[in-house]
Amino acid sequence: MNLFIYFIRRLWGLVPTFIGITLISFFVMHLAPGEPMSIQADFNPKMTPEMRQRLRAQYGLDKPLYVQYLKWLKGLAVLDLGKSFAPDRRPVWDKIRERLPITLLINVLSLVLVIVVAVPLGVKAAVRHNSLFDQITTVLVFVAYAAPAFWVALLLMLYFGVDLGWLPISGIHSLMGYDQMPWWQKALDWAKHLILPVFVSAIGGLAGLSRYTRSSMLEVMRQDYITTARAKGVPEHEVVYRHALRNALLPLITILGLSLPGMIGGSVIFESIFAIPGVGQLMWTSVMARDYPVLMGNLVIVAVLTLVGNLLADIGYALADPRIRTGVQSDE
Repeated sequence: MNLFIYFIRRLWGLVPTFIGITLISFFVMHLAPGEPMSIQADFNPKMTPEMRQRLRAQYGLDKPLYVQYLKWLKGLAVLDLGKSFAPDRRPVWDKIRERLPITLLINVLSLVLVIVVAVPLGVKAAVRHNSLFDQITTVLVFVAYAAPAFWVALLLMLYFGVDLGWLPISGIHSLMGYDQMPWWQKALDWAKHLILPVFVSAIGGLAGLSRYTRSSMLEVMRQDYITTARAKGVPEHEVVYRHALRNALLPLITILGLSLPGMIGGSVIFESIFAIPGVGQLMWTSVMARDYPVLMGNLVIVAVLTLVGNLLADIGYALADPRIRTGVQSDE
């Protein structure tokens, strides 16, 4: 019950933080040069100042910024993100909803790949500290962490897609004959299209998380209770994975929690490069078109994921560390 009350308090405390994020984002967004009607007006020789003003009024841009924000916030309170400034004038949520599943699929797969590979790699590097394996993985990890994602994507596209022809380099499924494929062939086609985007999305997180795991494991392995466990004859495998790894995972909970917003923001690069119709690509096109409602809709999702990530990290700490659970109970 005490943990539940702590959760409710933390959840309620996120409300003003969320409002502050949206407020700053809204005003900063409007400081950027250009307006949504620029695409329609700048290249139209018949566009008069009166017509431009009517367009501004149509978009609601003729009102003060605080009025525009309050109107947007009022719509958000009833889960209405408004309508896009694009010529189709579609609801923002409809645009995001049809693209969100593919973005979440790619990023969930990349997150699973990161956890499955990075944690064992970091543990093994820590156990074999200063060995040849540790030195090789350190060099490879730092190279992977420093390499720009777009550069890695282009190299992989050139080698596996163009030179070898093994993997497709754009889209999420084949354009020709996809509808006539049986379900298993469609799944295989999707898998082939997602290999490169998932790898590019995961490589940076894989490198970072493996280093964090290694550093955390090295710190825990120096603790007295690890020495005591070994002195009592506890098998090394149990010492590493039962005693050391459990405590070493505590800092990683925060890192994994804070990786949630990257599931949207980090998608901009690889979705644009691989021509994947996801939220990241939508965000990029909205930036170029100054489509403020769509941009704010995307930022709302990123803000929610950021706050949820922080909340899950806090709860994860409380669940994983008995000392934190005791602290939560004592506060009550």
